[in-house]
Amino acid sequence: MITYLATKNPGKLGEIATMLAGSGLQLETYPAYRDPVEGSTSYVENALLKARALREQLRAAGICAAVLADDSGIELDALDGGPGVDSAYYAGAGASWPMRLETMMRVVRPLPEERRGARFVCVMAMILADGREIVVEGEVCGRIVAESRGDHGFGYDPIFLYPPIGKTFGEIPEAEKNALSHRGNAARALLAALGAT
Repeated sequence: MITYLATKNPGKLGEIATMLAGSGLQLETYPAYRDPVEGSTSYVENALLKARALREQLRAAGICAAVLADDSGIELDALDGGPGVDSAYYAGAGASWPMRLETMMRVVRPLPEERRGARFVCVMAMILADGREIVVEGEVCGRIVAESRGDHGFGYDPIFLYPPIGKTFGEIPEAEKNALSHRGNAARALLAALGAT
């Protein structure tokens, strides 16, 4: 089933396409996709907002197909669950990823290990061609490290330590990360939900 993904991020497209490989979902992007203005209330709200926006843009172009969107973020114990839905804007709207990572590491450097807890959250929203909506969530718990480690992944991966393996998501290959990550957990939940429809 051809499914359009609401993103302009090639890293996210590649990661989700790998997670859904063999599922029968054929992911594509819509080059003219325009991101809606996201809210700061919930991942569910933002994922549905993006999915519905893409669906309307496709319909305006005469395309009737399934769409998929996700919203994700990182939540730190030291920031009382922040930055959460505002993760992409942490350190300011114009901040680069290195600036965001450094700002977050500065927060945790003075803290003891037990106060460096964090979790990644991902919500996926799919709208089938017939209009039915499916919303699922995945998460993974870990800790923020004081120095960036690894060149794999994107976003906050190099500073998110997964304690059971003692490595950051930036230090492990994509296939291993997909088996552990919040996005991988959400993708598996999505496939289970699709199998139940």
